[in-house]
Amino acid sequence: MRIHHLNCGSLRKIPLLGGSPAAGGGAAVGVPHERAVVCHCLLIETDSDGLVLVDTGLGTADLRHPARALGADWVEYARPALDPEESALRQVVRLGYAPRDVRHVVLTHLHRDHTGGLPDFPGARVHVHPEEYRAVTDPTAVHHRHSLDLFVPGHRAHRPLLSPATVDADAQWFGIPGVARPQGLRHELLMVPLPGHSAGHAGVAVRGADGRWLLHAGDAYMYHGELDGTPPLTHPDLEPVQQGALTDAGAGAATLSRLRALRREHAAEVAVFSAHDPWEFARLTAPERAGVSPAGARAAGRGR
Repeated sequence: MRIHHLNCGSLRKIPLLGGSPAAGGGAAVGVPHERAVVCHCLLIETDSDGLVLVDTGLGTADLRHPARALGADWVEYARPALDPEESALRQVVRLGYAPRDVRHVVLTHLHRDHTGGLPDFPGARVHVHPEEYRAVTDPTAVHHRHSLDLFVPGHRAHRPLLSPATVDADAQWFGIPGVARPQGLRHELLMVPLPGHSAGHAGVAVRGADGRWLLHAGDAYMYHGELDGTPPLTHPDLEPVQQGALTDAGAGAATLSRLRALRREHAAEVAVFSAHDPWEFARLTAPERAGVSPAGARAAGRGR
């Protein structure tokens, strides 16, 4: 089993805020003070389930017709690099695989910068948290219209096989209750409820070959200062995006508290990272880091 960290879409550049620690690495000495926001995805090579992709970033169709696929306003604000080599499809191929080898896609949520690659892997089973599934399939759901609007038409026109994960009411993961297991996936991977950003927003936890867990926290936070700062520090360039999508402010605040405690109390056991923080991404894709192949590190490093 091998885990690759991939940047599947460089976005606008943002500065490192003054006094902000370098993504869990202490003082920001020698750390670049401006980086492009990333779309951080995971590609997991498993023995039992083929390739598993966690989030998909921007897809090849998005890059060909960005305003039409993603929305002109979003493109103007996010300023995507539109580099085809950053697509999950191209990175999978560079690692020596075919698109059909991606048999499962696990999504933190159904927003455009996480679902763009779905049409590039039309045969994959797409796993989402059951509350996220309900929000886009049940017209009576509280956030149905909002959720469906953010799950852009071009990413679902091929009718992806959406599959709600199964919640284990009695299961906990580092004290977080209600974790869900993707159906038909035998690999040790869990969907951890991190509500607030979307109707059924979830983190994706996967155990690495070294026994340490990775928690892809999606958009539960977007800048490492929100977890590491004292007091917590949001980024002014990312805060409008977070606030614009928020479905439950109270739940979002509780999620942040849980993630802060997780990083503070279990740093040796769990590496927590967001979908968009480029300093976290740079730390996790350092070539010498165990569990990341040289090929994976090279593929992920594009756009840094």
